[in-house]
Amino acid sequence: MSYLAPYLEGGLIHFLWVAFWFLVVLTVLVFVHELGHYLIARRNGVKIEVFSIGFGPELYGWWDRSGTRWKFSAIPLGGYVKMFGDADPSSGLPINLTKLSAEERELSFHCKRLSQRAAIVAGGPLANFAFAVVALALLFMTYGQPFTPAEVGQVVPGSAAETGGIRTGDTIVSIDGRSIDRFEDVQQIVRLNPAVPLTMMVKRDNDVVTLHVTPSRIEESDRLGRREVGQLGIRGGAPKYVRHDPASAIGRAVSETWNVSVMTLEAMWQMVIGRRATDELGGPLRIAQLSGEVAQGGIVPLIWFMAVLSINLGLINLFPVPVLDGGHLLFYAAEAIRGKPLGQRAQEYGFRIGLALVLTLMVFATWNDLTHFGLVDFVKRFVT
Repeated sequence: MSYLAPYLEGGLIHFLWVAFWFLVVLTVLVFVHELGHYLIARRNGVKIEVFSIGFGPELYGWWDRSGTRWKFSAIPLGGYVKMFGDADPSSGLPINLTKLSAEERELSFHCKRLSQRAAIVAGGPLANFAFAVVALALLFMTYGQPFTPAEVGQVVPGSAAETGGIRTGDTIVSIDGRSIDRFEDVQQIVRLNPAVPLTMMVKRDNDVVTLHVTPSRIEESDRLGRREVGQLGIRGGAPKYVRHDPASAIGRAVSETWNVSVMTLEAMWQMVIGRRATDELGGPLRIAQLSGEVAQGGIVPLIWFMAVLSINLGLINLFPVPVLDGGHLLFYAAEAIRGKPLGQRAQEYGFRIGLALVLTLMVFATWNDLTHFGLVDFVKRFVT
């Protein structure tokens, strides 16, 4: 119960705080995602029947002028946009289109051109990336961007950096071909690559020197759990926050969104090949915990957290798994190659397999959460 105890100390008030901010964060990100689908669908003349935040029975809703039912539903773990002609909220399978009139076919998602359907499906993940860019750009214009020059202020004796030939005063230019702008960039790459040889270009005096450095593998433990990360053993200067003009802020926000995306995909791939522990994969319980804790730090860390979470949501939805947006795009790619859609039976089997994969991942992530909070050990002790 060592992990669980800190979360129970606050009692009901702490639970309500965490639940409130979890719902705020999730509602905003789900709304952004579904709004991306909605706007592009409306742009292409598709009628939207339902725009729902959550699943299950409706709690509250209203009709707009175009005949769309906007509603909040009882299970707040997602949302959907149901378009005219859909047999279900997933937009995976159409109703019998032969029964539609010419006017109704004009309003149906499934009767649109392939390029239009692909754009509508991609609109959700793109909206998540756009949200992250806008949120980060606003932070960089107002609060500022964390910026520490990529100059080595100190090398820890006996560290991986000293072994690899890094010296105090070196300025890190690139790592494995990736351009380095800030010390924060170095930290992100090194932490993600424990015990992995890295090729570093450093500026020393007036020369550029190539070094081969292997970060040490260390274990970190905090309220989020235990994880293995890389460590060089160098320190930079004092961090500061630099405000940017609108154009620079947007450019840096795009760059930061790209970097977070690449780092996230690298971490996922490392889990797949076994270089990273899968118990780092968190589910809704850990997201709820983080939402409450980050909100205690104020609006700036909360916006950072939402931007990163939005990027992750966009990436996950692009995975080529039926049920997810990426699965729809995979079907459309097959349709473009074949010159006609996949058969309905093939699509049905695809969606069943996709649903099974998504549910399995959800169960696995939730199990990790329960283990992280100590509930699994508690049950084992109680039973035995």
